[in-house]
Amino acid sequence: MSSTARPSTARPSTARPSAAESTGATAPTASLTALVRQARTGLVLLVAMTVLLGLVYPGVVYAVGRLVPDRADGQVVSVGGRPVGSALIGQEFTGAQWFAPRPSAAGDGYDPLASGASNLGPESADLAAAVAQRRAEVAAADGVDPAAVPADALTASGSGLDPDISPAYAQQQVARVARARGLDQAEVAALVAAHTSGRAAGFLGEPRVNVLELNVALAATAG
Repeated sequence: MSSTARPSTARPSTARPSAAESTGATAPTASLTALVRQARTGLVLLVAMTVLLGLVYPGVVYAVGRLVPDRADGQVVSVGGRPVGSALIGQEFTGAQWFAPRPSAAGDGYDPLASGASNLGPESADLAAAVAQRRAEVAAADGVDPAAVPADALTASGSGLDPDISPAYAQQQVARVARARGLDQAEVAALVAAHTSGRAAGFLGEPRVNVLELNVALAATAG
């Protein structure tokens, strides 16, 4: 029985070309394309954030500030068109004819470039001595019992730039100021009452008297 050779059934190779071969791109070219894409994304983000935070946000803040220009500009107090201070920053007044602010530990006293407290603890001998000296001086100047001197007349604020005093301390100074200016005590007391601010929103903080605004009104009254 003769054998017959069967035709070959082998199929030609169907191996797929590599990605680099199919696209014609080399590895360095692909890396460069990815780098350019990332750089473009970063550049777009940079421009967008620059416009948003460098132009839009400051513009919105400025526009809102213009709705309350007095507060936005630092609540500057002027007399005769000349700025004499800010209602937000305390300053020193000397002389019996002025209402005195609370003590200050900012630099040599009310130095806005050296805002800060004394950093003396409650058990500090230096603090106790300073409080005792202030108590004696204030009591003698205002003609009151040393035990009646309010706490804010004895201690400095945390910033050293507190523009306000308590109504109690302001009222304590009425007699001295009125006597020094030759004014009626009732008239000076009325000025204190007119410049006494209550608690914010009716429950935040304590009633207070702005010393600068009170002294400006006092000077205007005394002529």
